[in-house]
Amino acid sequence: MKVSEFMTQEVETVTPDQPIREAAQFMLRADAGAMPVSDGDRLIGMVTDRDITVRAVAEGRGPDTPVRDVMTEDLVFCFEDDEAEEVAMKMSDAQVRRMPVLSREGENLVGIVSLGDIRRSDHSEAASVALDRITDPGGEHNQSQEA
Repeated sequence: MKVSEFMTQEVETVTPDQPIREAAQFMLRADAGAMPVSDGDRLIGMVTDRDITVRAVAEGRGPDTPVRDVMTEDLVFCFEDDEAEEVAMKMSDAQVRRMPVLSREGENLVGIVSLGDIRRSDHSEAASVALDRITDPGGEHNQSQEA
């Protein structure tokens, strides 16, 4: 099954100059954890709720910080004619739950796909495997504070 058959097609984007407050407000309204960042017709990054909290708030940046200062520029994307299993594995390898979908011709943003979208398709097993790999612990964690 091709990604185009179950992806979300109506995707709102933010520009790199918009403040992170506007991106966060959109995410709240849409109950979304990530937004594509575009410069005109060109996809240049993604901004996530984690980017806003970890890259901005934790560093003491304010709500008027431009999206470009906290967005992820290393894009992981798929094409609209990619197969669901292939996309699920790509998401797993990149440790992402959402991925922008581009057209082959012109590489324009045509949608976004989430593991939830894949799970609701006929390929729920591929999504489960990918999610298991994404949520695997990354090693020992230590939360103690040493003086």
